[in-house]
Amino acid sequence: MSVMLTKFESKSNRVKGLAFHPTRPLLAASLHNGSVQLWNYRMGVLVDRFEEHDGPVRGVHFHPSRPLLVTGGDDYKIKVWDIRPQTRRCLFTLHGHLDYVRTVMFHHEMPWIISCSDDQTIRIWNSTSRNCVAILTGHSHYIMSALFHPKEDLVVSSSMDQTVRVWDISGLRKNTPNAAPGGFETFDTFSTVKYVLEGHDRGVNWAAFHPTLPLIVSAADDRQIKLWRMSDSKAWEVDTCRGHFNNVSSALFHPRHELIISCGEDKTIRVWDMAKRSPVQTFRREHDRFWVLAGHPELNLFAAGHDNGLIVFKLERERPAYALHGDTLYYVRDKYVRQYDFNSGADVGVLSVRKFGSAYIPPRTLSFNPAERAVVITISSDNGLFELSHLAKDGASEVRDSATEGKRGSGQSAIFVARNRFAVLNKTSQLIEIRDLSNSIVKSVKPPVQTNEIFYGGTASLILSSTSTAVLYDIQQGKKLAEITTPPVKYCAITIANKNFTQSSLIHETIRIKSGAWDDTGVLIYSTLNHIKYCLPQGDTGVIRTLDNPVYLTRVKGRTVHCLDRSARPRTITIDPTEYRFKLALLRNNYEEMLHIIKTSNLVGQSIIAYLQQKGFPEIALHFVDDKKTRFDLAIECGNLDVALETATAIDRPECWNRPRSSRHLMQGNHKIVEKAYQKTKNFDRLSFLYLATGSSDKLSKMQKIAQSRSDPMSCFHNALYAGDVQSRIAVLRDVGMSPLAYLTAQTNGLPEVAQEILEEAGLTDADVDDVPNFGTSTLKPPPVVTPVTDLTWPLLGKGESFFDRALANGNLDVDGDVPYVNGVGGAAASSALDDWARDEEIVDDVDPEEGGWDLDAGGADTHPDEQDAVEEAEETPDLGAGASPGVNETDLWVRNSPFPADHVAAGSFESAMQLLSRQQGIVNFEPLKPLFLSVYRSAHVYLSPNASLPPLQLHLRRNIEDSSASRVLPVAVKTLQSIKPELHDGYRAVSGNKLAEAKVAFKSALQTLLLVPISSDAEAAEWRNLVTSTREYLLGVSLELERRKVAETDPANAKRSLELAAAIGVFAKANNHATSAKLARRLLELNPDPKIVSQARQRIAAGDRNPRNAVEIDYDEFTEFEVCAASFTPIYKGSPSVTCPYTGASYLPDYKGKLDPLLELTEIGAAASGLPAPR
Repeated sequence: MSVMLTKFESKSNRVKGLAFHPTRPLLAASLHNGSVQLWNYRMGVLVDRFEEHDGPVRGVHFHPSRPLLVTGGDDYKIKVWDIRPQTRRCLFTLHGHLDYVRTVMFHHEMPWIISCSDDQTIRIWNSTSRNCVAILTGHSHYIMSALFHPKEDLVVSSSMDQTVRVWDISGLRKNTPNAAPGGFETFDTFSTVKYVLEGHDRGVNWAAFHPTLPLIVSAADDRQIKLWRMSDSKAWEVDTCRGHFNNVSSALFHPRHELIISCGEDKTIRVWDMAKRSPVQTFRREHDRFWVLAGHPELNLFAAGHDNGLIVFKLERERPAYALHGDTLYYVRDKYVRQYDFNSGADVGVLSVRKFGSAYIPPRTLSFNPAERAVVITISSDNGLFELSHLAKDGASEVRDSATEGKRGSGQSAIFVARNRFAVLNKTSQLIEIRDLSNSIVKSVKPPVQTNEIFYGGTASLILSSTSTAVLYDIQQGKKLAEITTPPVKYCAITIANKNFTQSSLIHETIRIKSGAWDDTGVLIYSTLNHIKYCLPQGDTGVIRTLDNPVYLTRVKGRTVHCLDRSARPRTITIDPTEYRFKLALLRNNYEEMLHIIKTSNLVGQSIIAYLQQKGFPEIALHFVDDKKTRFDLAIECGNLDVALETATAIDRPECWNRPRSSRHLMQGNHKIVEKAYQKTKNFDRLSFLYLATGSSDKLSKMQKIAQSRSDPMSCFHNALYAGDVQSRIAVLRDVGMSPLAYLTAQTNGLPEVAQEILEEAGLTDADVDDVPNFGTSTLKPPPVVTPVTDLTWPLLGKGESFFDRALANGNLDVDGDVPYVNGVGGAAASSALDDWARDEEIVDDVDPEEGGWDLDAGGADTHPDEQDAVEEAEETPDLGAGASPGVNETDLWVRNSPFPADHVAAGSFESAMQLLSRQQGIVNFEPLKPLFLSVYRSAHVYLSPNASLPPLQLHLRRNIEDSSASRVLPVAVKTLQSIKPELHDGYRAVSGNKLAEAKVAFKSALQTLLLVPISSDAEAAEWRNLVTSTREYLLGVSLELERRKVAETDPANAKRSLELAAAIGVFAKANNHATSAKLARRLLELNPDPKIVSQARQRIAAGDRNPRNAVEIDYDEFTEFEVCAASFTPIYKGSPSVTCPYTGASYLPDYKGKLDPLLELTEIGAAASGLPAPR
């Protein structure tokens, strides 16, 4: 039984009728509960539901050209629906049948609807006049189906009277009555029974025409499918297809192949060969009987309705098998391997594979070997087959037949892995066979994961695909090089990874992904059911263009996409790569490419602007946006106040003038823009306070007059308070009737005459206010203006113009001229600034100190009488200096120049150091390294205090003092190989003195310190690796002995485990394991030890020869090489699976993969690591 290629499936009530829309991805399903569902099978969503029928709906059909749907049900009604989204409703209902309506169908040309019913009649309706134009009678039982011929004026019907009838309705086309019918006789003159086909033993459930040939297929309750042929004068039975073991519900012809598809109540869908009348495929469901079949008129799609819903499926894959080599595409079409030249467009057949596998199942994959001009093809028939064939020499017109010299075998996937080797996957046995060109098995490999497909992964390597992972596997070494997890999703996802299988991004799609190809710029271009899309390396995606039908991409070159369509015919599609190339250049900081794209293309749309804002580049979007509102928002975001002011002035709306009051603009000290914004929005209170802050006394006086004209006493009082105008404050208080406050204000500010006037106005005398305390003279005065900044903004540190500032200033895109650079600051302004500074230095040198150059008198305006003139002059010539740009910090140079974590730690860049340690050595636990980090950082810097009143100067210690080039500056090497050796010697002495705990701490500390040793030569790199290896062995040996002692102390009875952990000859001798003791002694002699040790070893060998037995049996094989698992302290024999520590290389059992190594407690066991970088 084959596996159905299910494209869509839904759960619902029993489905009795199905119909595909001829052009749109819509499927109508009529249900037994009276509902009609409209599905978008491509997106997998329910579009709408029609509920107006009473009882089951059995017939449904789409109009071939208009947005109409017709349905018929057990309520005897035929309904026509408008399926346009905005007007989706029932247009009209046709009444006339007297029993259940079984099927309905639109005519392909005429405005006719045909229906059949259990009332034993077939009716033809005019959908325009909404009248019945013909009634076909003759069946003597329920009529189960009635369908128009796709081209001719014929109707085929099937009935429970065990007959199939063919009706000629050509007279109806000529004599369609305009008036309503008057009786049954009116209709009989327009149609006649042409053939009556008898042969079924029970009622016939379905009959259908062939789309092009004079054939009819019928399905009946006698469990048979019959094939009938017609001529001009007669029709006869051709043959019968037997195989169903229950009633056959429906049958139809395949539109492209000589196949019949049928379904029945035996819960199967069967595919039959028309020529051989034999079953080709069988699809079975466990619990659902099938009731109806429908085929798409154009596509390779079928739908079947069953007890619990429907399925949309294909009989074979449409994705063509192809392989790309250079400018040539090798692909399979119509069971021929063809060769297509992208440059010339030549398309020729080179190999026939018509006899390979089933005639109706296309090849699944194709792999091409350019060295031998050979192809290996796989097909899914017969549980998977592969065939190896050689093509004719390039340029020859010969078309070979693979049946004559092809070499075949069983396998579900096959691909070339070397010049003379190809790999074959057998999914059943989970075995990968490596075969030579004679098809002989050279090697068999058991994949490390459950493998569904294999792909080329480089010479002698394969990519193994499973349901949740992809594994890079080395065939020669027989080991897994890398692995990446691909999470299961509903439809499809794209995982982008590098050659080390390090994932960079994961993209989810809600629609099926059909194919993909890499652009020449490193962008993945992929196709879905209805789009061509792009995916940038970091995961950004977008739509390039829409598609009418899916295509399978083969190559992307510039603006041309080469692809194969569903018929496996080469096509070229022109795309516009501007958007994704601009985004790629933006992410790579390739400003020249971005500028070229802006100059040569029209980047329009809010998506590009939103993308630039999202990625933090609003200043770039600002240069080519014309819309004033968008331009204003971008200018505010990137802090370009000049452009913001310009666009706000042009827009002149309150919401724009309110924006500059944000803290960003005040932080820049540009109070002039804020002043203008307050003026535009008439925010007088804030404006007055701004004038107070900037020392604008004149403007405060004007604000006072404005407040008076506005009759706003509160504003008048505030302005008088800001300006220090006591008389105006008293006048305001008197005007608003607050005489007590006015009296106190005058009294405390030394104005007794005014105070007396206020008393007189109130009708009081001095005696009346004797009880008012004396507050003394008021000290409330406005602060004196030291430096008026009314016409000045804060001085900002000048910076060099960016690439886009220079290239796109004032809309000028011409950057072909040379751009001067001065100390990294671009533009002529920097040169002018340097000239001015030079002249200033000359003037300063000529000043005599006695002439006031060091005068510290803070006399304010008297000291600088010409200050205002200088300010005005500065305003007139604003481009005389662009300011100074700070230099690069030396620690930043250290980080930039070195790939070693030690140098990053010395620079204080702990985060980048940890990233390097993780990437190079697989370090994941940095807590033990914290003291080492701090020690290295502190040792790389010294602090000098030149003056007690000044902060100390931080001095950076360099490794190469004589080299001052910024690209070669490096920090001092705090930890070196020589500095670590004394620590190792301490460990060696601790081992000799049997102080194993101290030795373990020393060796562990040495391995931690070696992580922060910078390497300067290949010799140092080799010595570093040797030290790591030897220290690891010492640490492992010490840990073994400590574990043995622990076992002996806590579990003395466990002699077996104690001996397994032991490596001392004496321990085995004491336990009467003389045989093992003698073996260890012989291995010891191979190391040429001291004579005293040699003597002791010979004694143990002699004892073992006298008594070659062991009292305690242990797990030890002396004849097989092994490594010791550094976690369980058990042997890992050669050939057994294992994982290693990415830093020390210590071996572990596979169970410990992904865990923290117990030896150093730093690394993740089995993690991928790049290793020590190349010496600098």
